[in-house]
Amino acid sequence: MRRYTYATAVICLLGILWYLAWVTVSPGTVAIGYLFMPLSMGTAGLAVHALRRAVALEPAGRRFWLLLEICCYLFTAGFGLLAVDAFRAAPELTAMPPAGAALIGGGVLVAMWGVAQVPLGVTTWYERGKQWLDRTIAFLGCTTVLWHFGISPMIWAADPWSTSALTILLLACLFAAGSITKVSYIAGGPVDRTAMRLVASTGIAAALVALLAVLGGYHGILPGQAVIMPVSGLLVTSAVRRQHAAVAAAGPRRGGNIWLPYLAVLAVDVPVVDVLVRTWFWSPGVWEGRLVVSSAVAVTVLVALRQYVVYRENTRLLRERRESEARLRHETTHDPLTGLANRALFRHRIDEALAAGPAAVLLADLDEFKTVNDSLGHDAGDGLLVAFARVLQDAAGPDAEVARLAGDEFAVLLPGDRTGEAVVSAVAAATAVPISEQRLLVRFSAGLATVPPGTPASDLLRRADAALYAAKERGRANWVHYADGMERPASAHVRLGGDLRRALDNGEFRLFYQPIVALAGGRIVGVEALVRWEDPERGLVSPAEFIPAAERTGLIVPLGRWVLRETCRQAAAWLAEFGPDVLEKAAPNVSVRQLHDPDFVADVAAALADHGLPPARLVLELTESAVLRGHQVSEVLHELHAMGVRLALDDFGTGESSLSLLRAFPAAIVKLDKSFVDGIELDDPGTPAADARQAVARAVVQLADALGLDTVAEGIENQEQADRLLRLGYTVGQGYHLGRPMPAEKLTEIFAARQRVAAAA
Repeated sequence: MRRYTYATAVICLLGILWYLAWVTVSPGTVAIGYLFMPLSMGTAGLAVHALRRAVALEPAGRRFWLLLEICCYLFTAGFGLLAVDAFRAAPELTAMPPAGAALIGGGVLVAMWGVAQVPLGVTTWYERGKQWLDRTIAFLGCTTVLWHFGISPMIWAADPWSTSALTILLLACLFAAGSITKVSYIAGGPVDRTAMRLVASTGIAAALVALLAVLGGYHGILPGQAVIMPVSGLLVTSAVRRQHAAVAAAGPRRGGNIWLPYLAVLAVDVPVVDVLVRTWFWSPGVWEGRLVVSSAVAVTVLVALRQYVVYRENTRLLRERRESEARLRHETTHDPLTGLANRALFRHRIDEALAAGPAAVLLADLDEFKTVNDSLGHDAGDGLLVAFARVLQDAAGPDAEVARLAGDEFAVLLPGDRTGEAVVSAVAAATAVPISEQRLLVRFSAGLATVPPGTPASDLLRRADAALYAAKERGRANWVHYADGMERPASAHVRLGGDLRRALDNGEFRLFYQPIVALAGGRIVGVEALVRWEDPERGLVSPAEFIPAAERTGLIVPLGRWVLRETCRQAAAWLAEFGPDVLEKAAPNVSVRQLHDPDFVADVAAALADHGLPPARLVLELTESAVLRGHQVSEVLHELHAMGVRLALDDFGTGESSLSLLRAFPAAIVKLDKSFVDGIELDDPGTPAADARQAVARAVVQLADALGLDTVAEGIENQEQADRLLRLGYTVGQGYHLGRPMPAEKLTEIFAARQRVAAAA
């Protein structure tokens, strides 16, 4: 469409140059000045025709541009007849012939009809009535100005204009006023808003011609024909080009100009002021009328100014509201910490990707992220999440969608032509060095799944989650690509979590008690409480199977609470039945999740109080990994110690910080790990293996004695081990040789038998 715009621009430029030459040297005949308008409008008609053939328009749009094309051809014919008469009348300026006036007037009416047919997008009667009120105000304001400065002086001029010329100019002024008010309320639709503005501006060209005629009289005709009027063709071809571009890239609809009625009020004041100033000098004695009119003008100006201020304020409020709504929409679809997509938006992106082709999803989460939160605080954890999110974005690239699904779990959506292996390698390389402000060295686990188009998003996420689960099962810092059947262990894990909840509600858990025995004499001095699950279908389920699932699902907290209360109840019952010497301690195990429970200390106090168990009889067994979980856990342990509850450090000697722990951790009992007991009786004295085992066992008992701690040797499988440990200084042991885990009823029988033996003696 550019060539039509360039052609009309050249025609307008030639008209200007010719008129300047005519003013200075008067070359050729004056009739040449009448040629530029028909040439310009003819080119505009061809441009509109090319537009209708080149693009697909809505019915209302096709109708508008068809009527505008007809208007251009009518103008071309009308002004062509005027040019013919000009060559006949040269060197005089000719008047508009009746046939030409009829064609041009018809063109104006067709253009007005076309503009009137453009829909405004208003559907309700209320909105339509309000818009007509505003448009009427704007129309009257515009026509008043055009009438006062253009049409009225021509009608009352000393040398009257012809009826045909007046009719054409009157119609052109009406078209200008109507088009301006119409285009101001178009928010978009079948006709581009900017294109409509350009078309409406052709009426302004007619108004300028009328003003030239009033101000210049006979001498204003030629510049109007050669300079001003050809611009109408340029405006139409520019509108065509704009519409062509708008069809290719449809922009958002915008609201109409609600300020136009207020401008119309101000516009009416212009001719009023003009009349007032002229009458001031012509009739200086009539001061009362001038004062009234001046006050009315001032009031309308102030009202318009006030409305403008209100309009600006409303515009600001609407802009803030739109910004707030946009912010809320963003917050509902994005993670507030990292700015990444959240789970809902990520699923939507997966649906879009799978509708277009194959896609891959990479799930990744940080290993030991909870340790960072517990030891360094949540601010450090948040900084690590933000840094890892940035690493994922850099590794995935701009064509991937990165999301934070929950906690430290992230996801990456990759197009079908990319493989996740490269992303995993890039993330691994980026995390091989410390990241975040705290310069933390982190590791991550990942699961990758790829599916063909048309696969449900839930299936893709399920496969990636199964791959992540498999990667974690293999150990930390691993990644796995999904394979068929891989989701079965993960789904079994999920089902196990549901079964655990049901088992807890149905009372399917039982406590078994393993005796803690004095190595010299074999007397039972305490018991360790071990939970067992008696499933109606599977029978007795091993703790090694369900305890990790309880940890992962969080059910370890209510399960541990039940174990604690049942241990206290049973220990108190034994003390009440057999006396205070029946056992010195009852020891349930405590998980790290329980230590993070804010109600744990209160739960321990309530269990002791409800069952009347002295705090010194309760021993809570904890692993080194649980003790090393930060300031919060340390406070909990010291509170328990202050209550009189004794704490036992289980599996001692296997961790990295065992010796330093004894200085900060309020332990009362140290339990030597089974790994230092296994085979201790088989080692030949003097061999390196024997010396190493015995050295560790001897060092632990000596260290405990120096710190005033009791010791328990775990995992004793035969009498030779018990004898060797007794010689090394251990007085209490635990293991299958000394007593297997047994139900409370079996242990009650043992206590009863021991009591009978003591009574008989």
